[in-house]
Amino acid sequence: MQTRFDALIIGSGQAGPFLAVRLAGAGLKVALVEREHLGGTCVNDGCMPTKTLVASARVAHLARRASDYGVNVGPSVSVDMRAVKARKDLVVRNAVDGLARWLDGTPGLRVILGHARFVAPHAIEVNGETLEAPRIFINVGARPMLPDWPGIADMPVLTNTSMMDLDVLPEHLVVIGASYIGLEFAQMFRRFGSQVSVLEYADRVIAREDPEVSHEVQAILEREGVRFLLGVREAEVSRATGDAPIRIALKSAGVAQEVHGSHLLAAVGRRPNSDWLDLDRAGIATDARGFITVDDQLRTNLPGIWALGDVNGLGAFTHTSYNDHEIVAANLLDGEARRTTDRIPAYALFIDPPLGRIGMTEAQVRASGRPALVGLMPMSRVGRAKERGETQGFMKVLVDAQTERILGAALLCIEGDEIVHSLLDVMAADASYQVIRRCVHIHPTVSELIPTLLGNLTPL
Repeated sequence: MQTRFDALIIGSGQAGPFLAVRLAGAGLKVALVEREHLGGTCVNDGCMPTKTLVASARVAHLARRASDYGVNVGPSVSVDMRAVKARKDLVVRNAVDGLARWLDGTPGLRVILGHARFVAPHAIEVNGETLEAPRIFINVGARPMLPDWPGIADMPVLTNTSMMDLDVLPEHLVVIGASYIGLEFAQMFRRFGSQVSVLEYADRVIAREDPEVSHEVQAILEREGVRFLLGVREAEVSRATGDAPIRIALKSAGVAQEVHGSHLLAAVGRRPNSDWLDLDRAGIATDARGFITVDDQLRTNLPGIWALGDVNGLGAFTHTSYNDHEIVAANLLDGEARRTTDRIPAYALFIDPPLGRIGMTEAQVRASGRPALVGLMPMSRVGRAKERGETQGFMKVLVDAQTERILGAALLCIEGDEIVHSLLDVMAADASYQVIRRCVHIHPTVSELIPTLLGNLTPL
């Protein structure tokens, strides 16, 4: 059986559904194919469920600190992991159900549940049916990887996906990887009440960030009781007995050590799901890591085929995936010429306090050789942070000394993931930093210190 459409979309992550509705709204006959679950990683086992868990963990943390604010909550605070999971599941279910209703109610759009594989450049097979279209959009995302440590294949290893099914509190959670996903889970489960150890290959956590960011993030988590082993080498995993059935022998900074845990979480990166699509039968090119190669308008090497979201390797974020759909839709339907190279790097680490990051790091600014200015303010100087008893972290901004354009910022502070957008918007407007420095902000807020930060820049 063969069915012809005007457009086929493979995958229902943050780009697929919105593009499907936009194309159908333009009068095209569209099919959206989803292999596993509507909403992709973000809705099912990424942003939405993890931030729901982070919220529960923060409540537990604040409850333990209640006496700091003159509030008495009793002798102890306990966490019901089944109730925590049930709350998370409800948030996810409501989101998926809402997405399904929206898609099903869109005229001209057919949703197909099944595994799509290419059979020709402009044809895929799903559930025994061949679907053809002159335009195909690939939005299949990525999945977690495991480290290649000896013995790990014989052990039960959790990932960010399988962690969503956990309804018990680990006695001792061992996290492999001190990057963004690993650190969020480390703090989260420490706040739930687990003992947590983090093992990292690099010599510092989130090594892509500037050293002072890495060191302060580590210090924040260590103050809550998270243990770090850095510079990990020669790690081997084996079974043990008792309450800590996982044994990891390793060297950390050259010193032999053993770590025993009840649960093991791998957070060492993700690989694209392109290998599930039989791309070779269509002739679609990928790079050495399996990411589908695209130009700055998200076009693959074959005319009429695009790749959006994590599978193209241009940004493993929900917001970049969503922006991919905006770029494609604007170029196809609105006569625009939008490109991925126009967007400013922006992301966050959702520990508490969060890290909001935009633009260049200090290392990148120095490597560029341009004259620059830097501003740095510890949160202990911010009245709003002191009032709320949350003075950990700092705000840092980098500015081009000649053009007065903001080059980048790292806001590791209370509400840093929100505040950073005031700087991002000035960057997007290609305006001088003086615009925000002279702006009158509301008191008392954290944002009101941004003009002060920009008013005390010094040469880098």
